[in-house]
Amino acid sequence: MRSGRLAAVAAAAMAVAGLTAACGAPAGVAGVSSLPSVPRAEEPPPETPDGAVAAPKGGGAVGDSDHMRSVIPPPAPDPVRLPPPKVSAYTYAFPVKGCRVSYARQLLVLPKTVIWAGKGCAFVSPVNGVVREVNVQNRWVPSTDRGQDREGRYVTVLGEDGVVYLGGHLDSIEPDVRPGATVKAGQRLGRLGNSGNARDTASNLYFAISWPAPPEYWWIRRGMVEPWDYLDAWYDGNRTLSPKKAVFALRKRVGKLPACDRLCTAKTPPTTKSGAVEKADTTTKTRASGRRQNQPEDEPTMVTPG
Repeated sequence: MRSGRLAAVAAAAMAVAGLTAACGAPAGVAGVSSLPSVPRAEEPPPETPDGAVAAPKGGGAVGDSDHMRSVIPPPAPDPVRLPPPKVSAYTYAFPVKGCRVSYARQLLVLPKTVIWAGKGCAFVSPVNGVVREVNVQNRWVPSTDRGQDREGRYVTVLGEDGVVYLGGHLDSIEPDVRPGATVKAGQRLGRLGNSGNARDTASNLYFAISWPAPPEYWWIRRGMVEPWDYLDAWYDGNRTLSPKKAVFALRKRVGKLPACDRLCTAKTPPTTKSGAVEKADTTTKTRASGRRQNQPEDEPTMVTPG
């Protein structure tokens, strides 16, 4: 009797255990395991809550494998550098030739730039054209700081594109450069220096772009259009990129002879105890002959009429 009761209790316990396991197991479909799956190496990575594919652990790229990393591109010839498209009818030259240069590409006070290079480096015409103005005297003095004298020795060229280009702070000007002379792009017009208000700086070229105006409107020739995009193109890019459109669009907007609006007023010159006023260096320098010739102070600078 006792053994029969024990057998009945054991059977009941087994039945209860079976029911409990059946209730606790996840529901499934016949023939499909209801146990948690074990991730495999080739399975895609899980998605993040926003639907994006999560990066695999270890920082590797999705789909990255040894055979993909070992792919080597087939051999091929070096790429051919094609010439830039011709965007105007004019061909330009960078205004400093044969020297290492640097220049600012931002507007400081005036829409011009200063091209830094060694003393004596060649200033060349940026385009085919005609010499318009030539100033062979260095009249600037800090006591007066006259605007029309700040560029020191300078040359302006009226290009065949109708644009005026100024190169200032020159040390010397070629003896055959005269108003009315025809020049070609890349032709030497002078040598870099630090005349004008650059006398306490390193040698450089004051470079400006504008349109034709009478000499008394000197603030126009000192720069109206920012030049650095064109300088970049002429130096190592497209030598046919022309400032003509920008120059004449600005002239149409502001007028042919706009008023001076910055750095316009000269200083009142101080006098010494003897009543003398500081004088400018009016020495004319020519690079070709290597001589210095003193000129009378009242001798006019070579300038073409407006």
